[in-house]
Amino acid sequence: MRRIASVAIIAAAIACRGGSSKAQQVTIAQPAANAQVDASRRTAITAAVARVAPSVVTVQTEAVEHVPADMMEQFFGGSSAERPVAGLGSGFILRKDGVILTNAHVVRGATQISVALRDGTTYPAKLIGLDDVNDLAVLKVDASNLPVAPLGNSSTLIVGEWAIAIGNPYGFVLANTEPSVTVGVVSGVGRNLVAPPPDAGNGAYVDMIQTDAAINPGNSGGPLVDAAGEVIGVNSSIYSPSGGSVGIGFAIPINRASRVADDLLTHGSVRRPWIGVKPAVSESRTPGQRPQRGVTVAAVTPGSPAASAGIRGGDVIVRVAARPIRNAYDWEAELLELRVGETIPISFQRSGSEKTVNVRIADLPEVNAPRVTVLHEIELTTLTPAIRSERNIRSQSGAYVQNVSPRVSAQIGLAQGDVIVQVNRTRITSAEDAAAALNSGRGVVVMYVERQGQFYSTEFVTQ
Repeated sequence: MRRIASVAIIAAAIACRGGSSKAQQVTIAQPAANAQVDASRRTAITAAVARVAPSVVTVQTEAVEHVPADMMEQFFGGSSAERPVAGLGSGFILRKDGVILTNAHVVRGATQISVALRDGTTYPAKLIGLDDVNDLAVLKVDASNLPVAPLGNSSTLIVGEWAIAIGNPYGFVLANTEPSVTVGVVSGVGRNLVAPPPDAGNGAYVDMIQTDAAINPGNSGGPLVDAAGEVIGVNSSIYSPSGGSVGIGFAIPINRASRVADDLLTHGSVRRPWIGVKPAVSESRTPGQRPQRGVTVAAVTPGSPAASAGIRGGDVIVRVAARPIRNAYDWEAELLELRVGETIPISFQRSGSEKTVNVRIADLPEVNAPRVTVLHEIELTTLTPAIRSERNIRSQSGAYVQNVSPRVSAQIGLAQGDVIVQVNRTRITSAEDAAAALNSGRGVVVMYVERQGQFYSTEFVTQ
């Protein structure tokens, strides 16, 4: 039997005086709230959002863009002009004293950075440091007792579990400082997006969390949260032919992001883990050929941690710590997780038997890293459909290596016929892009290259 709430009706006296009547008054009590329905509205997702949303911020930037003078200005001797360009992203608070984590691409090149809290309070922000390789940046605002995002463990994620993306996809366009929430699941872990189509977003992404929670422009740098209300990743990119979310988004695992943030806070830059192993480039396989397990060592730097541990050229690395190494992507992913100073077991195969050695991770020594003057020793051309067809190149765009000096080839492994597809976090679409990226400054460069249908990375220092 359906339970129906009682209705109380109170009628007022009707008085007829002088031909007029007083209207009847009826008061009806509202139905009693259904406690069961009300309770069902509050789920693990709403609790997770309530726990993390106060720590989510909007990151607003301003940069200076150089624009060419118009024809009239050029006629009177004018040159290029400058104009401010606004940018927008998200972030979340790591420490109550105002330390904030976001994406590097959100703040790169910014001349001014400001951070708006959930209640609309805005602070000027200082850039502590950024890491282009991992697309992460740390900001600091002068504040105290801020709400801090609780961090989870991205190494224990379960495919199919809830994933909640929180951020400000369109900033204050909606006239509300409250962050937006979208919900999906963890679609995959350890994802590698190395040669994305032209509209998939910038750069190669290694060992990422994939989610179908909608991530739109402006969500970058915001947290990806699990049902326990803990941050499991930093929203970074989407795969989208249209530019909007199509349910394929990627987040940087929080364990890696935490390590990078610690380095940036402590040293101002990321300490690059160095083992001294140069992996061999995978050869293309014929149909039906069984893929090779592991990563073959092409060479070992003398005096490096790998050399001291007894690893030699020709060894096949099959496991690093607890991670099985099935291909070059697994190797690159594990390098991103290592910390300078720690000792890890590395297992490799040699002459049909497997051996495990302990290797102490060191800083990348600039003295041993190849120093390259790029444009003087590499001849590049923009990848064209004709070159792609003739050379059976998988990448849709990039810079084709027409020629390279023996010195550069020996030091960083670049060869004629390679295609440069990414430099640090910059996706390469032309020879001009590659030249600009490789000559934009001095420091460590991670370059991604396609060779014979396979992809690999090489690391060096420009001067």
